[in-house]
Amino acid sequence: MKKDFKTWHQKKSAIDEIAHRPFFHEREVWFCHLGANIGFEQDGQGTDFLRPVVILRKFNKEIFWGIPLTKSKSDKKRTVSARPFYFSFSFIVDVQSDAVLSQIRLIDARRLGRKIGEMSKDDFASLKKQLITLLL
Repeated sequence: MKKDFKTWHQKKSAIDEIAHRPFFHEREVWFCHLGANIGFEQDGQGTDFLRPVVILRKFNKEIFWGIPLTKSKSDKKRTVSARPFYFSFSFIVDVQSDAVLSQIRLIDARRLGRKIGEMSKDDFASLKKQLITLLL
């Protein structure tokens, strides 16, 4: 599938002009303008190039570490070696999401679209433990 980098570049230019960043906290899940990316990097979807992300670490009011989310796929379909790179949780009733730990990235808060939920404290603590294990 051909990616629409030209439209994304126009959208990204508009996002860069946003004067005020939204107020956000760790554990929140937001739709975020992630754009059209290269290869296997998680893309945003639709005309606004949005993808849900969980805010892992807020450094200041301008930037944070975010982890893109994807809808869960059956663990049976995933290879054993891939499972440590995903953290499954639910922040919306009856909807399972996977945080794609291998795609953690630094994100400017101007990319935040709208808040759509929040991880539980227990899930967030477990996510951080799994990420630390992955990094070490």
